[in-house]
Amino acid sequence: MPRRGLPLQGRVRWLFLGLFLLLVLLLFAYLLECTPPADVSLALPGLSGEAYGKEYYQALLQEQEERHLNRAASLKRQIAQLKQELQEMSEKLKLLQDKKEVSGTGHGLTETKDQEPGDLLEYLHSQIDKAEVTTGARLPSEYALVPFESFTSSKVYQLEMGLTRHPEEKPVRRDRRDELVEVIEAALDIINNPDEEDGVEDDMPMQRQTYTEGHFTEGLYRTERDKGTLYELFFAKEDSSSFRHVTLFRPFGPLMKVRSTSVETSGMIINIIVPLAGRVETFSQFLHNFREVCIQQDRRVHLTVVYFGQEGLQEARSSLEKMSSEESFSNYTLIPVDEEFSRGRGLDIGAHAWKKGDVLMFFCDVDIHFTPEFLNTCRLNAAQNKKVFYPVVFSLYNPAIVYGNLELAPATELQLIHKKDAGFWRDFGFGMTCQYRSDFLNIGGFDLEVKGWGVEDVHLYRKYLRSDLIVIRTPVSSLFHLWHEKQCADELTPEQYRMCIQSKAMNEASHSHLGMLVFREEIEAHLRKQAFKTQSKTED
Repeated sequence: MPRRGLPLQGRVRWLFLGLFLLLVLLLFAYLLECTPPADVSLALPGLSGEAYGKEYYQALLQEQEERHLNRAASLKRQIAQLKQELQEMSEKLKLLQDKKEVSGTGHGLTETKDQEPGDLLEYLHSQIDKAEVTTGARLPSEYALVPFESFTSSKVYQLEMGLTRHPEEKPVRRDRRDELVEVIEAALDIINNPDEEDGVEDDMPMQRQTYTEGHFTEGLYRTERDKGTLYELFFAKEDSSSFRHVTLFRPFGPLMKVRSTSVETSGMIINIIVPLAGRVETFSQFLHNFREVCIQQDRRVHLTVVYFGQEGLQEARSSLEKMSSEESFSNYTLIPVDEEFSRGRGLDIGAHAWKKGDVLMFFCDVDIHFTPEFLNTCRLNAAQNKKVFYPVVFSLYNPAIVYGNLELAPATELQLIHKKDAGFWRDFGFGMTCQYRSDFLNIGGFDLEVKGWGVEDVHLYRKYLRSDLIVIRTPVSSLFHLWHEKQCADELTPEQYRMCIQSKAMNEASHSHLGMLVFREEIEAHLRKQAFKTQSKTED
């Protein structure tokens, strides 16, 4: 029986061969068109043996100029055409987004989280829903949280640095710089061309177009392997307490706008709560920093000191009264507690002592040094009933080791640098945090059964991770933990004692500095041998 499919297959092969030959001819024609024609008149006069006058060269230059002008005009037409096509595609995408928002009204996008997305736009929105943009994801432990990296216009502050990398990246590598520049430019475009949904009042158009890259203050970003990259950017005019907050998301695809809002910080009071027992000299140093930053530059703060015991209490009270008198500052509270020191208990007492409604609280230790920028970072990254902020502090090493080659360690202000041998990001510490009083009370506060050092901070942190609140954790360049000698008491539980010893070891010096101390005898022996060899050669 004859097979009818064979002639058909032969025709298909001939058809494909014809198409291939046609493509080859088109490509050849294109190359001939794009290749500049050979011009024998470009030969050097000395080689051709002919004499050419001035008019010939002027005509030749004019011909070349006209050719370049035509080429430039052609490229401009192509660029204009591409821009028009891009604009049309953007309008089509916006129409699709508008249709999706209209069709999703009343149903929400969260219903399609576990469903297979029907189109690209639905998939992108489902990725945004999973990225903790509007609500927090409940996590089993502190190890499950993916921290943010913070950045400015010139630096990126990163946690995962290992032994060979640095706590700050400057200059930023090219691929990351291009990515962040693109994000900043996209955010500026959103701010300067607000939509109705942005909630920006209708100002004059010329007044809107005022935000530039110079107004970018700080940003956060993190990439989760199964979701994408989330960006939080903040912009502010000079000497202004009003910030523009833009959230962007890149779900392994095009950059998408999530929201753009205004944040007014002028009325945001921060209640800085410091638990304290003894350490009078350190407290005086803390008050010096508090006076320069909080009183002389910000003034939207309240200081609450919860003091345990009687030893040093009068000195602490005198220091506060002196500061109040010299700076005309009365927004402070000293709460004496006749109990054994417990950090969690002190912070809990300080939180309950506030009787003026809700307030943003900063749980702080007496050996913390911060800048005016941190206060705004605290205000911008904590939101009532929505977000709590757990900054990662840059902890300074023992200055006696870091600056051991100097006769005297430099002043504290000169030690505040982000270098690998100067300090490290204290990513295992959860004591410094900005959160609203209402969120702290609703979550249940600290476990007051915990006494002494550590653990209670981790317990509170875990509570937030298991709630619907978003936990923002990122290295903060404006927050430093000053070195001080640690004492691990025998009364601590085995878990507390292990954590205290771990903190004490990591707090002394960098890996390279500790290595130099460990191998000091070997290094000195090597230097003696080298000195002996040099002396022997000199005598010979």
